[in-house]
Amino acid sequence: MQQQNPNIVANPKMPNEPQVKGPEMNDRDRLNDCLSSCKWLTDNFNIMAREASHQDLYQDVMTILNETHQSARQFFNLMFEQGHYKLERADQQQIQQAKQQFQNYGQTQLGIQGQGAMQ
Repeated sequence: MQQQNPNIVANPKMPNEPQVKGPEMNDRDRLNDCLSSCKWLTDNFNIMAREASHQDLYQDVMTILNETHQSARQFFNLMFEQGHYKLERADQQQIQQAKQQFQNYGQTQLGIQGQGAMQ
């Protein structure tokens, strides 16, 4: 019997998902395709927003960018709910280490001192 890791957060896979993946697309493939498309779109809309030379165009792109980010989040959440993603629960020490790492990076690489300096 396989021992469960108590730090893993996951949902059970959908009961109708085949044990062996065939060449045809299933629901997971379709969701993954949608999520990948949203990621690609947000990457490119980010570039477009930075380089928009007209204010109205910039506002329109930012609206679309935000909506696309929301769609990507919804696809991720749906995939997680259906058991296609597993996450590892971080303990307080891991959180503090990550926080310290980014604070150090901000101080050494970006010259940021203290909290709220980027506002």
